[in-house]
Amino acid sequence: MTHPTVVLVHGAFADATGWIGVIAELRSRGIPVIAPSNPLRGLTADAAYLTSVLAQVDGPAVLVGHAYGGALITVAGTAENVVALVYVAAYVPHEGESLRRLQAGFPESPLTDNLKEWTYQLPGGASAVEVTIEVTAFPSVFAADVPEDVAGVLATSQRPLATAAFTETASAAAWRSKPSWALVAGADRTIGPEVQRFGAARAGAVVVELPDASHAVFLSEPTRVADLIRDAVATSSNAASTASGKGAAWPPATSPPSPSPGSTGDRQDTP
Repeated sequence: MTHPTVVLVHGAFADATGWIGVIAELRSRGIPVIAPSNPLRGLTADAAYLTSVLAQVDGPAVLVGHAYGGALITVAGTAENVVALVYVAAYVPHEGESLRRLQAGFPESPLTDNLKEWTYQLPGGASAVEVTIEVTAFPSVFAADVPEDVAGVLATSQRPLATAAFTETASAAAWRSKPSWALVAGADRTIGPEVQRFGAARAGAVVVELPDASHAVFLSEPTRVADLIRDAVATSSNAASTASGKGAAWPPATSPPSPSPGSTGDRQDTP
């Protein structure tokens, strides 16, 4: 059976090397995987970049987004070759919704009080603002279940996120037509677990929750993350095989999994 290619999309304050354990797990099962670098310059530009990556993937793809990466896969996931979405401790916005609006209905996380602002130059001479997590707060806010020495390296090497990412709105919501899976990090102090649960329920995602996992769950629990991705890959591969056996064209028609209890379905408002 030919597997879809897994495309791993990291979020803010991190880079693609954080997927190292997940990549190893997937490759050990013969699943093709790539982990492109997320520019972190804003939802519109970053989603466009991801769309360009997907256009160069041969065959079907399963999109996996961590944190802010969840917003990117929500938009770019409308690409024809995307057959499934996997959210890992992630934002799951609706079409027309910004991350600021999504977050506004919930208590602020400790992240808010521990952001440091920087400026950078735009073409033409204008400047814009980007943020990182204060180095001393990074371990407790982002990576509480990661070894202290590793968390220190992550804090020092973190990549900044342009603040435009919080205000730009999602131009599409791929989860309305693509099956979704979600891993909720129950001890996340960057994106509150309640924000993750709300988005996953609204998308009708198949949900797995790790009660003690931090925001860095993709690094601290690679096997559990990879298991969820493999579920999405297996379901997508089986759907493709069934469609192929019936002579159907690729990609097969997809619909979201049945909403989990408490799902709000296709609701457009935030709580």
